[in-house]
Amino acid sequence: MKSARTIVAAALLIAAALPLFATEIPQGERRSGYSFMGPDTKAMQDDDTANPGMLWVLDGEKLWKSKTGAAGKACADCHDDARASMKDVAARYPAFDKTLDRPVNLEQRINLCRARHQQATPLPYESRELLALAAFVAEQSRGMAITPAGDPQLEPFVAKGRELFMQRQGQLNLACANCHDDNWDKHLAGSPITQAHPTGYPIYRLEWQSLGSLERRLRSCITGIRAQAYDYGAAELVELELYLMSRAKGMPVETPAVRP
Repeated sequence: MKSARTIVAAALLIAAALPLFATEIPQGERRSGYSFMGPDTKAMQDDDTANPGMLWVLDGEKLWKSKTGAAGKACADCHDDARASMKDVAARYPAFDKTLDRPVNLEQRINLCRARHQQATPLPYESRELLALAAFVAEQSRGMAITPAGDPQLEPFVAKGRELFMQRQGQLNLACANCHDDNWDKHLAGSPITQAHPTGYPIYRLEWQSLGSLERRLRSCITGIRAQAYDYGAAELVELELYLMSRAKGMPVETPAVRP
C-alpha cells in the first residue's frame, strides 16, 4: 500500500493539471469499476467461494431470520423470503422517506425498520451486523439494473449531490469530478481511477481487508483531499450517494464487489 505522502504528491500533480470545470462522462462511455480491475481481482469477485464479501452476506442471512428488539420480530417476519421481497431493493436506493421528509440509504432504512418495527436499537455505522444485513439485502439484487426511484421529491436532493460532486474543496482544492470525470482510466499512486459508480456496495476492499459501505469510501476520498469528512449518516453523504446512483443507471448491481 502506497504511503499517504505518495498519494498526496500524486494528487497535487493531478490538481495542478486539471481544468477549472469538470465535464460529465457521456452516458455511452460510463463503465463499472469492475472493468478497471485486474484479472485476479475480477476472479475473486466472480467466484462466490473466493469472494470474502460473501462471509458478510451469510452473516446477514442469519440476522435476517433472527428475532430481536422488544417486539421480538425478525426481518423475515415482515418481509418473508428475501430472495423475493428484496429482489430489486438495492437497485433503487437511496429512496425518499415520507416521515423524515428526506432520502435515506439502505443502511439507514435497515436501522429505521429496526427502530420502528422491531423496537430494537439502531446498529452502529460500519458495524459487522449492519454491513452484513445491507450486503445480504443488496446481494438479492445482484445482476439487476440500477433503476433510481423516479420520485420527483428526490430531484432537489439529486441536484445537491451533483453540486457536491462538482465542488472543489479541501487543501488540495479538488472535486470528486476532477478525478472521476476528468481523469478516469488513469492511475493515482498505482491504483486505477474509476468513474465512481457505486455498483457493488457494501464492497470488500483489499486495502481495508474488510467489507465497507459507500459512506466509508466517500469519507476516505474527502479525507484524501484534505477536507473535513462528513459524519456517517450526514445528509450530504446520502445526497452524494443518490447522485452517484443516478449516474450508474442501467448498470448491474455487483454486491458484494471486490476492489483493491
